[in-house]
Amino acid sequence: MTRWSPGTRVSLVLFDLDGTLSDSAPGITSSMRTALTHHGLEVPRDDVLNSFVGPPFRVSLEGIGLPPERVDEVVTTYRSDYEAGRLFENELYPGIRDVLAGLADAGTTVAVATSKPQATARRIVEHFGLSPHLAGGLEGVFGADVTNPRDTKADVIARALAHLQREPDADVVMVGDRLHDVEGAAKHGIATIGVSWGYAAPDELRDAGAAAVVDSADDLAALLLPGASRPLD
Repeated sequence: MTRWSPGTRVSLVLFDLDGTLSDSAPGITSSMRTALTHHGLEVPRDDVLNSFVGPPFRVSLEGIGLPPERVDEVVTTYRSDYEAGRLFENELYPGIRDVLAGLADAGTTVAVATSKPQATARRIVEHFGLSPHLAGGLEGVFGADVTNPRDTKADVIARALAHLQREPDADVVMVGDRLHDVEGAAKHGIATIGVSWGYAAPDELRDAGAAAVVDSADDLAALLLPGASRPLD
């Protein structure tokens, strides 16, 4: 299967949310601190907590040695605290709104594919007023299935493709900030553009196989909309 490569126009872009569209670390790390403390568990260093932003929490919590049988209780407490208001301790990265608007204006289908629970992701997208730029408005936000603790990024992408009635062709691309985005897209034969402003470790995205890594919204727009010369506001 042929994948997207730089210089090729796209017809569908799937965006990750945390660390890609918005800087959500403050709310996420605060709620995770609260959850771990509530259950009498050690709170890891700030840099470790920041690495929780993006991947499924089960992966991150088991990665710090939390027994699998304790993961669900921590995640439940986390979600209760986060959804009570900390989900809005969050801000869009510079230029992102203009990237989404530019893509939509060019006739590109835009959607969000995140490991966040779908209902939570839709609240955040609506909070930032991004839904007018997405395919079907909030229906263009695809998130994790909370009834399946083993739901993966590849599963989310599969649901997005099915809902949008799209095949993973060479004009489809994922945009994300972590290796889980790259790997999840790759399972469908989809290339990923990595963004360096998120929470990846140095070289994480390139080592995972990202087709390109960009450092700014202007650079991202240049890849997704070849020939567009207007700098983003």
